[in-house]
Amino acid sequence: MNILPTPRHMMPPKLNGHIKTATPDDEAVLKNNIMAYTSSMDQLDMTRLNYVLNTKNSFSDKNFTAHHVEQALAKDTLEPEDFMALLSTAAAPYLEAMAQKAKTLTRARFGNNVQLFTPLYIANYCHNGCRYCGFNSKQTIKRAQLSMDDVKRELESIAQTGLQEILFLTGESESRSSIEYIAAALELAKPYFANIGIEIYPANQADYEILHQAGADFITVFQESYDLKAYEYYHPYGNKRSFPYRFYAQERALNSGFRGAGFAALLGLSNFRYDALATGLHIWSTQQAFPAAELSFSVPRLRPVNGELGHFNHLVSDRDFLQIMCAYRLFVPQAQITVSSRESKEFRNAVMNICATKVSAGVQVDVGGHSASNKHRSSDQFDISDTRSVAEMHDDIQKLGLQVVYHDHIRV
Repeated sequence: MNILPTPRHMMPPKLNGHIKTATPDDEAVLKNNIMAYTSSMDQLDMTRLNYVLNTKNSFSDKNFTAHHVEQALAKDTLEPEDFMALLSTAAAPYLEAMAQKAKTLTRARFGNNVQLFTPLYIANYCHNGCRYCGFNSKQTIKRAQLSMDDVKRELESIAQTGLQEILFLTGESESRSSIEYIAAALELAKPYFANIGIEIYPANQADYEILHQAGADFITVFQESYDLKAYEYYHPYGNKRSFPYRFYAQERALNSGFRGAGFAALLGLSNFRYDALATGLHIWSTQQAFPAAELSFSVPRLRPVNGELGHFNHLVSDRDFLQIMCAYRLFVPQAQITVSSRESKEFRNAVMNICATKVSAGVQVDVGGHSASNKHRSSDQFDISDTRSVAEMHDDIQKLGLQVVYHDHIRV
């Protein structure tokens, strides 16, 4: 199954400047059509999005048998149909074989290396209404934004742990966390860190160019769900309601010079087989268009907020979760697989021995929190499970017989 990838030069007829917070007119447009754009949003050719959604919708779990799974496991290079087989119910009895092959591929591509990073939340103001998120604009929580002095204290505190990679996060508020504000924080980070990533609201290409010049190397964007009905329900208002604008965030960043990009569905919002399939197709097709890019899977599952998870019909078991990660590795063997502190110590230790190549450590999910003077300024976005410090994570990774990597890039 082949597609015609969107080339790097295929840009929209008009590129905008800064993305703007949705106006009432924009909200009306997005309310009626989640496939719409607001007037300030860059638009890319829809080929890749249509391919991913159409292929996802063609997947029928019951059509795959043990024979299809065995055929996929026998191949060195998988096609999308093989990926479907490995995500199917028929593949469940083959989890051990999938894990063994995933481990072999991981060691061949990455050696025994496991890369460490930590997230830094610099603001939690948000204009979106995501029904599963502790930061959504209707939540009555403590909001905060770090000053540049605060940011510097955070960076110094994190750097003292030995970490060389950091991920900046904000809530999705273009007005409270402007591109200029984020760029200023990135500039402060450059003397401390070799790798700098961002996980912010989707932005236009011109904005990503500013952030790349300020020091950002990587972008991570959770599509959340590729099920359009679920996406519409879980995102009732805000710019995030535009499904295609979010879908093409990584591509706009790569066009702006970013070295790498992360992709994810938030597993548990909809049927995991379809969301995992679409995530894999999204990264696989993007790799065809950007063969030099360093692409990665994140694999987040829904977590409680303040101890409460709420009612969701599609929560993912540990076995299903491992099946997804192994299928990702077999389909796109060159991609990093990042497992966050949402997961337990025991589970993360297990998957580092199979397919995970990047993990967080010393995690705080409130604004600031790494330095003593910034603690407890805001509410947490969600509850974490693995609370190990950087030093504890380092020691435990070595006990697994693996090699801790703090950076794989020299900033010049």
